[in-house]
Amino acid sequence: MSAGGGTKAIIAALVANAGIALAKFVGFLITGSSSMLAESVHSVADTSNQGLLLLGQKTSRRKATPNHPFGFGRDRYFYSFVVALLLFSLGSVFAIYEGIHKLQHPEELSSPLVAVGILVVAIALESYSFRTAIVESKAIKGDATWWQFIRQSKTPELPVVLLEDAGALFGLVLALLGVGLATLTGDPVFDALGTLCIGVLLGVIAIVLIIEMKSLLIGEGASPAELDLIVDELAAGKVQRVIHIRTQYIGPDELLVAAKIALSPGLPAADVAQAIDDAEQRVRNRVPAARLIYLEPDLDRSLTKS
Repeated sequence: MSAGGGTKAIIAALVANAGIALAKFVGFLITGSSSMLAESVHSVADTSNQGLLLLGQKTSRRKATPNHPFGFGRDRYFYSFVVALLLFSLGSVFAIYEGIHKLQHPEELSSPLVAVGILVVAIALESYSFRTAIVESKAIKGDATWWQFIRQSKTPELPVVLLEDAGALFGLVLALLGVGLATLTGDPVFDALGTLCIGVLLGVIAIVLIIEMKSLLIGEGASPAELDLIVDELAAGKVQRVIHIRTQYIGPDELLVAAKIALSPGLPAADVAQAIDDAEQRVRNRVPAARLIYLEPDLDRSLTKS
């Protein structure tokens, strides 16, 4: 994925969520619907989340310093992790609390048609944001399923936006059902139940994101396919074999590769240096994200023992 990290999808989501949040708050003030209030807070959280994702992209581009010699690429992972926590705390926990409160103290809705109209418009805007995220994701997803893309992607922004938008769409449908059933039956309990369902939905999405972002934040290695490519390119030319190798993503677009490689015995120092340079270039040509490569030359002692 490019360094942009789905900026177009993030901006589309930010603009859509900001407008939706304002409309939902107006709808809540008019109707008193707890589903509308839960969705309002959800949209405010989502708007803040998009801002945090953009901030993470900006701060991750800072130059390396003596204290941070590998740069700040993991800022994108950190802010995406914060986004997941906010989605859980401001979205899920608040919605569940509000749903329980309304179950204990049900209140009739006023002007429910206003809420329905706002929710329908919100669904249209959220669908646009979701479609933008899908289009950007398809360009890098390849043959992977959507679940595999979310689980395996080393770039955090698009999986976050995809799950947020999907959760927002389903949440809007649940809110619409809650308000609709409460209006048709005259029983405000359905509105409270809709709020609870929104809270559970957001909680599940937030937990998935927390798990995935935590994994990226503490450090993930190259994928099996990438690792095979790297080993194949290292074990060529004057390199006899790769003795051992370690990889880690220190940012979405920057892979650290450290390996001990066996070279032919008796090579002059100049040939050793050239073999290392050639191996690094081969790896970068096949795996562009492998920007930091450290190779330690050694002899293949397994051959000596045999």
